[in-house]
Amino acid sequence: MTRQATAMHVNRIKRSYKDKSGVTHFYETALVRRSYRDSGKVKHETLANISSLPPSVIDAIEAGLKGKTLVVAGEGLEITRALAHGHVACVLEMAKQLGFLDLLGPPCRERDIALALIVARVVHPRPKLSTTKWWLDTTLAVDLGVLDASTDDVYKAMDWLLNHQETIEAQLAKKHLGSKSDSPTLAYFDLSSSWVEGTHNELAARGYSRDKKRGMAQIEYGLLTDKDGRPVAIEVFKGNTADPTAFISIVDSIRSRFALSRLVMVGDRGMITSARISALREVGDIGWLTCLRAPQISKLAAKDGPLQLSLFDERDLATFTHPDFPGERLIACRNPQLAKERARNRMELLASTDKILAPIIAAVGQGRLAGADKIGLKVGKVLNKFKMAKHFDVVITDTEITVSRREESIAAESCLDGIYVLRTTLKDDEVDPAGVVSAYKALSNVERDFRHIKVDDIDLRPIHHYLEPRVRSHVFICMLSAYLVWHLREVLAPLTFTDENPPIRNNPVTTATRSKSAKAKAAHKKNIDGYEIRSFRELLEHLGTLTRNTMRTTTEAATATFDLVATPTPIQRRAFELLGVSVPLRLM
Repeated sequence: MTRQATAMHVNRIKRSYKDKSGVTHFYETALVRRSYRDSGKVKHETLANISSLPPSVIDAIEAGLKGKTLVVAGEGLEITRALAHGHVACVLEMAKQLGFLDLLGPPCRERDIALALIVARVVHPRPKLSTTKWWLDTTLAVDLGVLDASTDDVYKAMDWLLNHQETIEAQLAKKHLGSKSDSPTLAYFDLSSSWVEGTHNELAARGYSRDKKRGMAQIEYGLLTDKDGRPVAIEVFKGNTADPTAFISIVDSIRSRFALSRLVMVGDRGMITSARISALREVGDIGWLTCLRAPQISKLAAKDGPLQLSLFDERDLATFTHPDFPGERLIACRNPQLAKERARNRMELLASTDKILAPIIAAVGQGRLAGADKIGLKVGKVLNKFKMAKHFDVVITDTEITVSRREESIAAESCLDGIYVLRTTLKDDEVDPAGVVSAYKALSNVERDFRHIKVDDIDLRPIHHYLEPRVRSHVFICMLSAYLVWHLREVLAPLTFTDENPPIRNNPVTTATRSKSAKAKAAHKKNIDGYEIRSFRELLEHLGTLTRNTMRTTTEAATATFDLVATPTPIQRRAFELLGVSVPLRLM
C-alpha cells in the first residue's frame, strides 16, 4: 500500500480540438495514476479522473502526492519575526557594486560594524547608540553579524575606520581624480560647519556659523569632490579655523597623499583668495579656478580698464588678461537674468532701509531722539542690517538728521549687475572659455553634497561625540555615506524627481533648466513607465516596508522554519531592477 501511494502522481494531459465553425478549444484532463513495472517495462494505471475538481484542489492533491506538507489557509503557519529588509538590501547592494567591501579594508569584525554604520547612516541617520538599537529590527544586523555589537565595539570600529581613512581616500582620489589624459584634473573644495552638543568636544570652538547657530560652539570640515560632485575626501578643523587656512591644509593633503599631477583647485571667491593664490604660486604645480571679488571687478570696469560694457553688446562672455593677474586668463560673463534679479533685490533693500529709517528721522524731527551719538547708534544698526550704508549719505547733528541716497553709487553698481569675472591658470588649449564657466558652475555640486550631508540624507549635525578621533570618524562615515547616496540617486533617478537627462546648455552663462521629462514627472508624480515617483528619502522608506519574514509551520505532521521575503510592490521590484539584481533573500 505504501509503495502504491508513493508511486501515485497526477498526470495532466492537455488536448485541443476544432468545432464545426473552426474555433479551436483547449481542455486539460487531470488523472491520478500509479506507475509500475511489468516485465521490465514502465506502465501506468489510471486510478481516478479528477478533472472535474476545482483547480486548487487538484493542485493540493498533486502537492500532497509529491510529499509536500499542506496546511489550511490561516492555520498551521505563523510568522515568528518580520525584519525590515528592502532599504538596507538596496543600499548594501549599491555598496557591493562600488567595491566598498574591498575599499574599507580587510575582512574583520570592525569592518563589518563600520559597513553597518555607513549603511545605517544612509537609511536611518541617527546617533550611534540609537543606530545599534534600530538595526536590530532590520536584516542588516543579523546578516552582517553585528547583532551583539556593544557600544565599545562601535567605538572600536570607528577608530579602526579612521586609521584607514587615508588609504580609502587615496583609492577614491585615484578613481575619480586621477587624470588618464594630458588634460588637468579639476578638484573642487568647499568648507562648512556644524554645531556641537555638550561642552567637552576637543575640536569645538566659536566661529562663523554656516548653520546660523550663533553663540554655539562648532566644528568645521572641508569637502573635496570631483567635477561631478562625488565626495573624495574630507578633513575636520577646529570651529574657528579660517577658510584660507583650511584651504591650504587640504591642498597640502592632496599634494602629499594623492600624488596628482597638473591639479587645478576650484573654489569660490571666499575660499581661493589672492593670499591663497600667492601661496599656490609658491607651490608651482597646482593651478586654480575662482572668481574675482566685487572691488576687483569694479577696478577692471573703471574708465581705463579692460572690462567695458561694450564687450557684451553681441555676446555674454569675453576673455582678456591684465597685468594684475600674471599668467592667468580672465573670463567675464554677463547673465541678463541675474542682472534683473540683482537690480530687483537692490531696490527692495533700499526701500526696506528707507522704511526702517523713517521712524528714526521722525523721532529726531519731533525731539523724541536727540544727541548725535544716540542718533548715530540707531542709524548705524539700520544701515548695517541690509548692508546699504554704501548707498546713503547721512548727516547727523544733536538735533537733526539728513539722509539721502547716493544715486551715483547706485548707478555705478547697477552697471555691473549680472557681471562676474573668473580667473584661472587653465590655458586656451586645455579648456575653452565656455568650459571654464561650466567648470566653475560645477561648484554647485559641492553645495548639493553639503546639503545632502547636513540636511537631506545623512544628517551629520549636531555633533554628539567628544573625543577628536571620534568626531573625525563620524564625519568620515558621513562622507562615505554621501558617496553611496550620490550613486544611489543616480541609479534610482527614474523613480525620483531627479532630472535624468538635464538639457545641455549651449551657453554656459545662462541659467540651468530642467528637461521636459523631469517637469512631466514633477507635474504628474509618475514617470514615463507609469511608476509613481517619490523623493529619494520617501523611496528608501517605501523600500523599508519590504520585509523578510521568518515562517514556521505548526502542523502535527511536521514542524519547519524558513525565511520568506514579502512579495515586492512594483516600485520595490523596479528599484532592484535598476540595480541590476533581483530582491535578495540575504544581504551577504
